Order: sequence, then C-alpha cells, then structure tokens
Amino acid sequence: MSNRCSDPKNLPNKPGIYIMRNIEDVVLYVGKAKSLIKRVKSYFSKSEQPLKTKLLMSHFHSLEYIITDTEKEALILESNLIKKYKPKYNIRLKDDKRYPYIKITNENYPRVLITRNVRDDGAYYYGPFTDTGSVRGIVKSLKALFKIRTCRKMDGPCLNYQIHLCSAPCSGKITEKSYNEIVEKINLFFEGKYNQIIEMLNQMMIEAAENHEFEKAAVLRDQIQSVDNILEKQKIEFDRGLEQDVMACSYDEKIASVVVFSIREGKIIGKDDYLMSGTDGTLPNKILSAFLKQFYMSPRHVPSEIIIQYKPDDKDLIQEWLSENRGAEIMLRIPDNASETRLVQMVAKNAEIIKNHEREVRGALVDLKKYLNIPRIPRGIEAFDISNISGKHPVGSMVVFEDGVPKKSKYRRFNIKIEGPDDYAMMREVLTRKYSKISPDDMDKKPDLILVDGGKGQLNVALDVLNSLGLDDIPVIGLAKEFEHVFIQKVSSPIILPPNSEALYLLQRIRDEAHRFAVKHHKKLRSKEIKRSILDEIKGIGEKRKIRLLKHFGDVESIKKANIDELTSVSGINRELAITIYEHMHK
Repeated sequence: MSNRCSDPKNLPNKPGIYIMRNIEDVVLYVGKAKSLIKRVKSYFSKSEQPLKTKLLMSHFHSLEYIITDTEKEALILESNLIKKYKPKYNIRLKDDKRYPYIKITNENYPRVLITRNVRDDGAYYYGPFTDTGSVRGIVKSLKALFKIRTCRKMDGPCLNYQIHLCSAPCSGKITEKSYNEIVEKINLFFEGKYNQIIEMLNQMMIEAAENHEFEKAAVLRDQIQSVDNILEKQKIEFDRGLEQDVMACSYDEKIASVVVFSIREGKIIGKDDYLMSGTDGTLPNKILSAFLKQFYMSPRHVPSEIIIQYKPDDKDLIQEWLSENRGAEIMLRIPDNASETRLVQMVAKNAEIIKNHEREVRGALVDLKKYLNIPRIPRGIEAFDISNISGKHPVGSMVVFEDGVPKKSKYRRFNIKIEGPDDYAMMREVLTRKYSKISPDDMDKKPDLILVDGGKGQLNVALDVLNSLGLDDIPVIGLAKEFEHVFIQKVSSPIILPPNSEALYLLQRIRDEAHRFAVKHHKKLRSKEIKRSILDEIKGIGEKRKIRLLKHFGDVESIKKANIDELTSVSGINRELAITIYEHMHK
C-alpha cells in the first residue's frame, strides 16, 4: 500500500521505495532506500546538488512512498515501477520489445515459438535476441532436430509427421513423458548446457543400439551431429568453462549503450546490445547498476558469474537478489585477470560502436526535423518505390525504418494491378492500398514521415492520396535520384541538404533500401515468367532456348510479334524451329 507525504521529516526510518511527482501528478523519479527518511531528506539538503537533481527538484510537487520488509524487496519493486512509469529522471533500459524471445509454451505437449511479448504464463522465455534471422534459423533447426509440434490444434497427424518433422503427439505416436524429455533437451540448449545434451543423446543412442532399435539409434546419431554442427559455428573460445554474462557500457552526455556477451561452457553464444535513457551526468557504475536490475528483472537465465566493467552500486544486494532468482549462488564482479580484462575491453568497444552509431542516427533525425520543418522527430519513416520495365510486372515496395534502423518484419510488397508504363498511377495504387486501412484518428499507425522515390510529380500523387483519406497531417517528401533534391509540400523549389550531412545519408539509405526491395521482387516475378510461359508448350524449346529468346526480345509479347527471320536471328533457333514457334504463337 502506498502513502502520500507532504513533509519528508514524517517519513519512516524503514526500507522502501519513494515516488516523486510533479504538479500534474506525473511520475518524475522512482528510488529505493534502506531508510526512506534519510534518503529523501538528502534531496532537500542545502548542500550543492548535481545538475540532474536540481532539475528534478525544480519540477517536484508531491511524494508517495511504499514500505517494504527488506531492501531487496525495495530493489525489485523499484525496477518494476521504473518499467511501469518510465520516469524522466530515472536511468531506464529502453523497451526491448523490438527484440524477439524464444518461448517454450506451458502446454502438455509444448511448442517452440518466437514472440515479442513476454507474459507471466508459466512458459519458458529465452532472450531477447538482436538477430531475428538467426533466431528463426535456430528455431527451425530445433523443430526439425527434435520433431517438436508446430500446430495450434492437435487434431490428427499432419504433413509434418509424414515428412518426419513432427513426432505426432496428437495421435499418440509419442508419450507425454518422452515428449517432455525432448523439450528438456531444448531447455538445456538455450541454457548453453551443450555437453549435457550430447551426453544424454549419446546414452540414449547406446541404449537404442543395445535394444536393436537401430532406426532410433540412427536418428539420435543425426541429432548429435546436428548439435555438434551448431557448436562448430562458435569460433571464439576461452579457457574457463563457467557460464558467464560479460557487460560493459559506453556513454556520453546524451546517450549510453550497454553490451552483454553470453558465454556458456567457454564459448560466446550471443551478443545483445541495449540503449539506456535518462543517463545525463550519471557515472558509469550507476548506469550499469540500473541496467543490471532492469535486465534481470525480465524472465531470463541468470548465469553463475557476471563480469562487469565497473563495480555497481548495491553490488552485494544485487548479488543476493540474483542468487535467489537462480536458486544457487552467483558471483558479480569486475575482471580479475588479463584475459577477462581483454574480454571486457572487447565488449566495451562494441558498446562504443553502438553508441556512436546511435548518436549519429539521432543527430540525423533531429537535423531532418529541422531541414524539413516537420512537427516531430521522424523516428518512424515509411518509404515507397516502384519497379517495372515498360510497365511489365510492376511491383511496389514499402520499407520501414525506426530510429534509423530497418524493420524488415514490417516491409511490404505490392503486386500492382495497373497495366502500362504509368509510374504515377502505380504509386497512387500502392499508397491507397497501404493507407486506406488507417483511420485518421489512429495516431499509433501513422508514420512520422513518408518518403517516395521521385520528384515533384510523385510527391503530388502521395499528397493527393493522403488528402483523400483524411491523412494530410502525415509529412511527405520526395527524393529525386539525379541531384538528390528533396521536395516538400507547399514549396516549389527543392531543398538541397548539405552533401556530407548525416540527414542526407539517412534519406539515401532508406530510399536505396526501398529500391533494392522493389527490384528484388521484380526480378523474382520475371524469373517466374521465364520458368513458366507459353514457350514451355512448344516442342523443341528447352530452358536454354527459352532464356535466349526472352533475353533477345525482352518478353513473350515481343516474341509473338517477331517474324520468322527475326526468330532465326536468335542463337540456337533454326528455320524449322522458328516456323514452329511462329505457328504456335499465332494459333
């Protein structure tokens, strides 16, 4: 139960958390204390305060506090409330919903899924992972390796069982006990306990062979080989066999990044990076202390050792809390030998690279807001491009960048229905199909900026579409390739950004990514036409002659218009075959 307090002198001399609010009752800061009265009184001291504290107190209006039995309980509650309120003056781990987790469901026959939402539902969650592609690859491999079910409803053997990708628990082909033993191996895999998996599989293989179950033994042999293949991809090894998380940060006056290397059985099995906000004027040990508490508050495996760049505040308290979470004692310490020091330096270098990139991107986005005179920093940008050859197989693409980083899961392709070379009509169709689904009042689905590949004409098309849909509050720009001119609404002359500006580089990256994505899909459609066309019906036309004809004439329609002499000019097409082609095309 929380309590309001107008005078800090009336606070109890007990552990707990305190919540500082402004006059509008917005939470400014959440803190924990071994003694509430002693900690809060320090904010009202007449002694010189850090700038951040001065700014906090200039907005302070009221205080709320919650008493806890122990300081450890206060630490946990503090982290939960910081996550809930995201107070301006707290050091905060930026929301990592952009990163996927691997989830092993809490069902009689569990499934292995990829999710971005972590719930308290009894499932196992591993992550977050920064490389979505790798996560998909790992899950796909594990499903095939251990034959885990993928169906939502268990209503009979499906195709996966027939092609040996599922053990079919839905039809009683495997007992619940045997199935859960397989799931336990997957848990061991994500906890990095590879040797235990290998030992377990080896024992099962030996038992199967002794019982003359040679087919089962062969499957287990292949599983062992698959796990070995996964482990061989890990090239960086260390002498010590402990499981460790190694953490380091890089920070400046505006931003801080933290990188974590996960080491299991002496091998680096993962690298994750995170951004921290609210770090202005904060020392690195306090940044890492805040990160530790929020990082392990999420459902994730706690290793036996955590090696950290600087000794954090509340080291002993955090170590006690994490040991309790793990169910065994953990060590939280700074590096104590040359090998560990080099490792921490490597992690810190990674953090510095990420911080510098984030600073450049943030600067580019701030500059874009200024140059384009738009109402807010364009953190979410959607870009469109059209690809076709003389109107053939027209396709549109949409790419999405968030905070200057591509979000490939949100990319979209459009097979355009309009025929003929009319790029404006094609852009109109794509934008209408995309934005007609968005309500003018739905702010969450609106991007901060729309970029179309092209000049004034394409910009006007985009503006017409958005106006017709009641979405004219979304800023739109056109980026013309030839001179990299930026066209904006209600200004006849283009904006010319400084040629070496990060803002221009960012726009170019986004425009080029939209173009690459469109061309890739266009090539795929053309490839399908090469593989399946009317030419396949003609006797004597194989794959090579078909490709030569299409390369020479461009498309099937042009081949149909060609006379016999023109057909014979193609390498490999004699007169007899040319007559056959001509007659078939003119039936």
